[in-house]
Amino acid sequence: MQLAFADLVHYRGLVTMADGAFDPLHPGHIAYLHNARSFDLPLFVNLCPDTATALKHPVLLPAADRAHILDALALVQYVHVADCDTAIVLEELRPRIYAKGDDWKDRLPVNHLSVCARHGIRIEYTGPC
Repeated sequence: MQLAFADLVHYRGLVTMADGAFDPLHPGHIAYLHNARSFDLPLFVNLCPDTATALKHPVLLPAADRAHILDALALVQYVHVADCDTAIVLEELRPRIYAKGDDWKDRLPVNHLSVCARHGIRIEYTGPC
């Protein structure tokens, strides 16, 4: 199910949040999502907008298409296409767990860490991404 920013408050403390561009979606992403789903909470995927994805590489699939693909995966319960920084989504959603790939250990932005600390959001590094 695709959610709007205004819906996020209704899922506070009820989900695991994973995030990324998923452009293109590849086997490492699937492993990351499976690992994030292993916490026995519904999986919420925060999808980077095209503007953020374009800072890394040319956009292969528009965010709306990437959201549609992620929404079709059985292990993903909720998809949100962000139009703001991930820290703002974390602040509004306040997931129980923020799942990141192991490649993010010691690299998470300070604003993400501070939101998680302030709201007691557990950060889990889950393996491949």
